[in-house]
Amino acid sequence: MIEFDTISVRFQHKKSAVDAVKNVSFRIEKGEIFGIVGTSGAGKSTLLRTINLLQRPTSGRVLIDGHDVTHLQGDALRTLRISIGMIFQQFNLIHTKTVFENVAFAMKVAGKSSAEISTRVYEALELVGLTDKASVYPSTLSGGQKQRVGIARGIVNNPQILLCDEATSALDLETTDSILALLQEINRRLGITIVLITHEMEVVKKIANRVAVMSGGELLELGDVFSVFASPLHPFTQSLVNRTLNLDLPTRIVENCKNPLVKIVYNGDHAEHAIISETVQKFNIDLNILHGKIEYIGGKPFGVLVVQIVGEHAEAEQVLNYLKEKTYKVEVLHG
Repeated sequence: MIEFDTISVRFQHKKSAVDAVKNVSFRIEKGEIFGIVGTSGAGKSTLLRTINLLQRPTSGRVLIDGHDVTHLQGDALRTLRISIGMIFQQFNLIHTKTVFENVAFAMKVAGKSSAEISTRVYEALELVGLTDKASVYPSTLSGGQKQRVGIARGIVNNPQILLCDEATSALDLETTDSILALLQEINRRLGITIVLITHEMEVVKKIANRVAVMSGGELLELGDVFSVFASPLHPFTQSLVNRTLNLDLPTRIVENCKNPLVKIVYNGDHAEHAIISETVQKFNIDLNILHGKIEYIGGKPFGVLVVQIVGEHAEAEQVLNYLKEKTYKVEVLHG
């Protein structure tokens, strides 16, 4: 378990100071995949690096399994960092060393024997699907393969925690999905607590159990991923979720529309009900679906539809009231 207790980080620049993290407090449970999301400058990378003390807090405490690690030094700090793996956006591989040597480097730093290194490196490479690449150099690898080497290096010392600093930002969508699936498999098989930071809500939606939303160094929202997507509370979180849903209509459709346009949000069991067909059968109207999607977040259905209500005004009002009763939320976009 990782706990941030009123963590603040201030950077001093000549005569001015920048508060990168401001009084942040929350817990990450042992064995979960936890996402920290925010735009550039949110403070998420700085907060992540306080876990292994690559960035020491200006104030507050970091506790791991109940132990305050904030002021560790020397051998105690070295032991902490060995127990925490880390992977990076730009892979940070040593290009003059082979894949095997890159992964082995983490074990050498930890003081492991040659026998241990020989066995464990191949185990880690097998887990990430790269045993056939042990003797090649990073320059011959694709971006996804390089990140797999980074993951093997991050887990080779059997850490309790794996930190992922924008680990998929340099990858294409297909490769990102494969890396996220690999991280989920590692979490499932090894029980490692994974903390990942990203500016992409889509990444959090696919992999995380819970998520913290940060902006300007502050914690704005915290919750399980489904709740944060289905019912975002803070306006900043709402804007992030809306961008992920990408349900904007062309301006010409909105401007030329003579009938009400509404956005219907389905949550949980409602997303699997035939609300649209039920509504059309019940009322003397048509519902023209213009945009929408239904997807599953953490195994729970979540859906959004943008529809045009075609019918008499009085009937349309009844339809709106009916939809509000039967779905999670209805928002009138036009008309």
